[in-house]
Amino acid sequence: MNLALEFPPISHLVEWPIIFGGDTLGVNKVVLEMWLAVVIVFAFFYVASRKQQLVPAGVQNVAESTVDFIRNGIILQTIGEEGLYWTPYLLVLFSFIFVGNLFEIIPVIQMPIMARIALPFFMAVLTYVFYWFLGIKRHGLVGYLHKSLIPPGVPKAMLLLLVPIEFITLVFTQPFSLMVRLFANMFAGHLLLTTFAIISAALFALQWQIVILPFSGFLLIALTGFELLVAFLQAFIFTILTAVYIGNALASEH
Repeated sequence: MNLALEFPPISHLVEWPIIFGGDTLGVNKVVLEMWLAVVIVFAFFYVASRKQQLVPAGVQNVAESTVDFIRNGIILQTIGEEGLYWTPYLLVLFSFIFVGNLFEIIPVIQMPIMARIALPFFMAVLTYVFYWFLGIKRHGLVGYLHKSLIPPGVPKAMLLLLVPIEFITLVFTQPFSLMVRLFANMFAGHLLLTTFAIISAALFALQWQIVILPFSGFLLIALTGFELLVAFLQAFIFTILTAVYIGNALASEH
């Protein structure tokens, strides 16, 4: 008897049927996950701040550690004390992305919301609007463009080459890379985990002993742990780059 492995088409990983709302709302599994991520982040910080203790413990300890990480590990390192004003935005941004990424390794859900490009696109555009607004407010449009496009100490002859490159970077490359980095890493991880999960399930159906061998079940467990690290790193990278762009917009002209 010939036994063959059959794999579902890759479209099953990116197409989700509408649960309710029809074509108007189009609420599917990913949209429900977005709402769930918002509820989880709000509930987490609400519970942590509800009964604050002098010596934090439990949820309060985790929440305060997260706030300290954003303040000391990101804001003060990239913007300085002036950037502490942006702590709530960067804290929520990091927490939402991290929770959304964690859905990738949660049984039954197993879909990171950042693997749908619409959400990374929205957050990248939001960050883009913020740092342009801050830069123009602080320096004026001409001043902001001048400090962003003309590096200090560069010979004038080089400006013909550098100014267009810096303009493309400021206007297009920064938001595009911010969006694509998050989307591509989470989608690739989702694709990888799903592939090995299907392979492990198929091998188990053929001969269950095969699953305990290397490069099948054990590799799936290792990949799950690796994706947990990726979920944190991608949230951190998106947040710290956002802080860097805000800091550059606020920085004084060279």
